[in-house]
Amino acid sequence: MPNRWDNNHDYHSFSNVDEVRVRHLALTLDVDFHAKQLSGIAELYLEFIDKSCRELWLDLRELSITKVVDDNEDLLTFNIDAEDPVLGQRLNISLKSTTSRVKVHYLTSPGAQGLQWLTPEQTSGKKLPFLFSQSQPINARSWIPLQDSPKARITFEASVTVPLGMRAVMSAMNDADADFNGLFTFSMEKAMPTHLLAIAVGELAFGKIGGRTGVYAEPEVLAAAVREFEDTEQMVEIAESLLGPYPWGRYDMIVLPPSFPFGGMENPRLAFITPTLIAGDKSLVSTVAHELAHSWTGNLVSNATWRDLWLNEGFTTYFTNRIVEAVFGKEQAELEVVIEYGRLKEELATTEFDAQNLPANVQTQDPNDAFNRFTYDKASMFVHDLEKRLGRAAFDKFLYHYVQHFAFQAITTEVFVEYARETLLVQHDDKITEAELLEWIYGCGMPPCFTPPQSDSLDKVDDALSMWLKGASAESLATQSWRVHHWQYFLNSLPEVLQQAQLMELDDCFKLTESTNAEIACDWFRVAIRNHYDPVLPALTEYLIRIGRGKFVRPLFSELQVAGYDTDIKEIYAKAREGYHPSIVVQLDKSLKFPSS
Repeated sequence: MPNRWDNNHDYHSFSNVDEVRVRHLALTLDVDFHAKQLSGIAELYLEFIDKSCRELWLDLRELSITKVVDDNEDLLTFNIDAEDPVLGQRLNISLKSTTSRVKVHYLTSPGAQGLQWLTPEQTSGKKLPFLFSQSQPINARSWIPLQDSPKARITFEASVTVPLGMRAVMSAMNDADADFNGLFTFSMEKAMPTHLLAIAVGELAFGKIGGRTGVYAEPEVLAAAVREFEDTEQMVEIAESLLGPYPWGRYDMIVLPPSFPFGGMENPRLAFITPTLIAGDKSLVSTVAHELAHSWTGNLVSNATWRDLWLNEGFTTYFTNRIVEAVFGKEQAELEVVIEYGRLKEELATTEFDAQNLPANVQTQDPNDAFNRFTYDKASMFVHDLEKRLGRAAFDKFLYHYVQHFAFQAITTEVFVEYARETLLVQHDDKITEAELLEWIYGCGMPPCFTPPQSDSLDKVDDALSMWLKGASAESLATQSWRVHHWQYFLNSLPEVLQQAQLMELDDCFKLTESTNAEIACDWFRVAIRNHYDPVLPALTEYLIRIGRGKFVRPLFSELQVAGYDTDIKEIYAKAREGYHPSIVVQLDKSLKFPSS
């Protein structure tokens, strides 16, 4: 086996992708809401890199394999290894010399980590159940037997049978006018990483935004979603002007129920979006820009292993900011970078120094641990620094050529460094040295050359906070022109310790506990929890039950733990747990030491 620092090896997959590669997947699925189960046939088309290879190793997690056959429907011998608590199991299939296709017949588990089954009561319409997937990072293996590695890009087609009256959509070309006859077919002819395989089934309607953009959502949510995301077509055009033609044909979105564990997921042709972005004022749509940006940095050019996640998220977070600047203006873009750095500072203060570099060295850990502020925000600061050093025009040229050079490839950190040596460090050797580049990527903490981002727009917030702390009333503060980002900055700049009277004054004046903006509410709840401001507890409980987005629920439960709200945690989590996505439940069960069921 490779040693721990073999940077090209995917430690989170059992598959033998360097010997035999699955190039195409033909998937047949039957969706059973009563059993909370998918019945599937995965037909895998093989390319032999090593012609003498006679084994196919696939990744599984809690799948029941009923039989495996070859091109001629002849049975193939297989066995399944013992389960690894993080990675699942390896399916070992014995191949014949003539085998070019393998069909795996299987059933998913009702508790599959990559699938969430919602009852009608957990949806907006309350009439039909709902199913959606979350494959990233390594949960595709819980609903499809496959080579579940970012290195293993595939094309796919699918045939999905669902109850009559329901719509199925996938990360492929979707037909908004398809008949609701119980059968939906899909095709994705462009090779993509397996963690972008996605499915959703429910009562879904479609709203058109532009010629190649639209949104699927439950009927009750659709009109608000279309209004909130009406700038998406413009975002696509801005992104194309920077990184070249949009490579996936259509950019549709689906607004999922509130239990979706992320802000968004960049599944090609069907980005998954949380309803917590629908604030009514477009203040949170940078997440839409983020998922769109992934169409180039993440989906087109991918990380080869989860250690290399920063190549996805850092470039995408930077690219998001450029889209926001073009669509919503420089002030909002600057504000978002400052808020981004605020998140990073918080993690810099609480993370071991040796873990504060860009590559997420999670080789022996759960790959979910790679999703931190270093792979997103420190990496974004690195890309912003490159732009500042080179100048925007020169940097845009580098970024464009980088994306086109590695299109439809999965690369490692070391491949990027070598590419930078051959391009960036040659063409701009007067602007950046190799030592500075390597310090950004492999160094811990922030490099000596780093200058924190600033925004003049936040001066008024600093002034208001200073006045209030000196005794001015909250009512006297001029907050009428503040955007969401100003409020986030204000809340995150408050002293760690506040008096109950101070908290009560802020709450009475600005109605923070009643905020319908999920970001502001989360930041306020954190301030309130650490200061034991108990009037927030009913609203906090309702928030944690209603919303399953990991960005919010993980830090809030963590704050409750630190503050000693042990009884409240048990009561709230007992009510909320059933509505959370299985992947979030696994993480929270562990951190809260809650007995899994």
